[in-house]
Amino acid sequence: MIRLNQIDKHYEQVVALNRVNLEIEHGKLVVLIGPSGCGKSTLLRVVNRMIEPSGGQILIDGKDALDIDPVLLRRSIGYVIQSAGLFPHLTIRENVAVVPHLLGWSKARRLDRADEMLALVQLDPHKFGNRYPKELSGGQQQRVGIARALAADPAVLLMDEPFSAVDPITREQLQEELLRIQRDVRKTIVFVTHDIDEAIRLGDKICLMRDGAVVQYADPDTMLRHPADAFTAQFIGQEPELKRLGRHNVGDFMRPGTPEPSLAGAERVGQASSARSALSKLLGGQSSLIVVDASGAAVGHVSLSDFAALA
Repeated sequence: MIRLNQIDKHYEQVVALNRVNLEIEHGKLVVLIGPSGCGKSTLLRVVNRMIEPSGGQILIDGKDALDIDPVLLRRSIGYVIQSAGLFPHLTIRENVAVVPHLLGWSKARRLDRADEMLALVQLDPHKFGNRYPKELSGGQQQRVGIARALAADPAVLLMDEPFSAVDPITREQLQEELLRIQRDVRKTIVFVTHDIDEAIRLGDKICLMRDGAVVQYADPDTMLRHPADAFTAQFIGQEPELKRLGRHNVGDFMRPGTPEPSLAGAERVGQASSARSALSKLLGGQSSLIVVDASGAAVGHVSLSDFAALA
């Protein structure tokens, strides 16, 4: 659990954080969101003391983070940034093994762990382990960044707009991947984004910030149904009920079973892909969509009428 008590951060006359109180439960994914300059990235970096607070208390699993050597603290917390931040002169396997190396793990142990983490993010270690970052796509590099952050098995993972530099299709795939990994490993994750749809899709809770302070801290459904004020409602935007679809996968609405032969030419969508994106395809003229699992096998189909269950 992470508990932030009365966190302040001042830069001369500028107040970056103003008495922030936040409690993040163990194993939950909390998204920090808000307009540019609201303090979300500053708050993220306060957790691992990349930025020192001007006042307040940081408790991680009951221990005061301000009493821990900051270098040791950072090595115990996973950190993923935009554009992955991989070392270009190291192989992918060596990149993933960086923190275990700093912690003094044996070479065999850290390389075995690197291969395990690459497999977790669905990058074949035999295929990708000896490549260099320049040989990977942007989406693949972000997967490596996640693998590296998880390599030393940290209890806490910080992610600072990790998917903002990739195209929309890759971004959705990375979101699916993060949700799958989180179901498997259950880390305490603090995730910064400027995208409300991404926040709704990923977050167990959303922390909306403005001018260095918390405006509303709630689960996505509560925030969508009961925004705290006019600013929150404006930030969420129009059609909050449609945004709720971001919390669902296509598999939540599909009719399982082998699709009828008449649907053979229908467009295919992944079972784990966003229900909102599937609904958009249906509204665009598709009468039905074939739903496929991770291996590409058809497991059902979905049409507009199936989304009535959301109402």
